[in-house]
Amino acid sequence: MCPRQVVPLSLSNNMKKTLILALVATMCIGIQAMPRKKDKKAKKAEVARVDTVDVNTFSYLIGNLNTRGLMEFLSRQKGVDTRYVEDFMEGFAQESLTEADLRAKARIAGTEIREDVVKHIIPGLSKQMNDTVDLLNHAEFLRGFMDGVMGKPMEISADSAIKVVDKQMKYYHDNLMESKYGANRRAGENFLKTNQKQKDVRLTASGLQYKVITKGEGPTPTREQKVKVHYEGKLLDGTVFDSSYNRGQPATFGVSQVIPGWVEALTMMPVGSKWELYIPQELAYGSQDQKSIPPFSCLIFTVELLEIVK
Repeated sequence: MCPRQVVPLSLSNNMKKTLILALVATMCIGIQAMPRKKDKKAKKAEVARVDTVDVNTFSYLIGNLNTRGLMEFLSRQKGVDTRYVEDFMEGFAQESLTEADLRAKARIAGTEIREDVVKHIIPGLSKQMNDTVDLLNHAEFLRGFMDGVMGKPMEISADSAIKVVDKQMKYYHDNLMESKYGANRRAGENFLKTNQKQKDVRLTASGLQYKVITKGEGPTPTREQKVKVHYEGKLLDGTVFDSSYNRGQPATFGVSQVIPGWVEALTMMPVGSKWELYIPQELAYGSQDQKSIPPFSCLIFTVELLEIVK
């Protein structure tokens, strides 16, 4: 883990084949209709004899063939219950939507959106807040949703509502993370309390701890510059979650593009330095779950600043 922080409808295969055949037929007709210069020496072209039908029969047949796969498309892509094919045909036969049709279309859209809200949006939000207990009042959620659609005024402004929701969501999220991963935070705090007493370990005002392994003599990068580094990151139990050494390739990135603990360290390191960093969780990823880095993890990095990239 490097420390960085309307689809077009598709036709069925049968319909595609039919349309391609129709296109080829059209092209052939167009080609035959083009005037050609007479070539006395050329042999008279032989035209294959085929059974022909009148244009009305031909039109009917090609129209019929273009329905192949339509029912499957309506069922899978449009959600049409094929038991009501007669209603579909009634709609197909009319050239435009009536006022009643438009109202029915809006009502159907409403039922579909409600289903999505009830089955996906509410459960998704609930899981973000607490994956074992449902903290939302579903009826009030739906009432607020409907009032929002209708544009009804709220008791507080929209900006205030956003702040309240954001603050409450963060509160629920932090509580959930604490219940699951609070042990990581406490382990990190205990480690740092002991580690800062070690010889040669230095402590900054932010809580970052570091030890100079090799003192460089080059320039010190600023937040606006890019750097090339070799590094290795470990958890407190010694698990290596990322290493440019193992990849055999140093990493290049902007100083301000990395986690706060790295930014602070890099802006103090002269080129040529090699440090060991002990980064508190609040200067790393905090409550974020980075898969290979559990939430609230204190991180240990070996960082070797190779150069400032011009």
